Amino acid sequence: MSDTAHKTRDDLFSFLDSLGIEVTTKYHPPVFTVEESKALRDEIAGGHTKNLFLKDKKGRYFLLTVDEDATIDLKTVHTFIGASGRVSFGKPEQMMEFLGVIPGAVTAFGVLNDTQNAVTLIFDEALAAHDVINAHPLTNDATTSIAMSDMKRFVEATGHSWNVLKLAGENAT
Repeated sequence: MSDTAHKTRDDLFSFLDSLGIEVTTKYHPPVFTVEESKALRDEIAGGHTKNLFLKDKKGRYFLLTVDEDATIDLKTVHTFIGASGRVSFGKPEQMMEFLGVIPGAVTAFGVLNDTQNAVTLIFDEALAAHDVINAHPLTNDATTSIAMSDMKRFVEATGHSWNVLKLAGENAT
């Protein structure tokens, strides 16, 4: 962990702007679960995300960004994400340390804070098929819509690899 403070939502928007990436953001009361976000959502087009912050037996971290309705088998997902043994949920302290977010605000945008590249970000293939996806902009009181092609540019601009795998469903690879 560096000595600098975590980047904020405004820092994220400035970074996206510096890349020429346009996003739209809808502000709303804080939400902590997919169900809460579904309950207050107007029609926000595109795929809506669910994020799983996971840790393997060797202390490596993974952030799986999947469609909000996706089912991920935590007993087998390690076999195709490159984890050592079964995975478990990462602790809130590590989530804050690496991604700069609290539980309920986990987002692919968190890799902006992962300056040591400690977290492997993986998008589910079904989510990546959307033209636009929606994610929290480092806080859970807003939803930011971004083109999937721009999300790829953002991820790569943070120094992270663009990983898309079939994570959900019976034939996950």
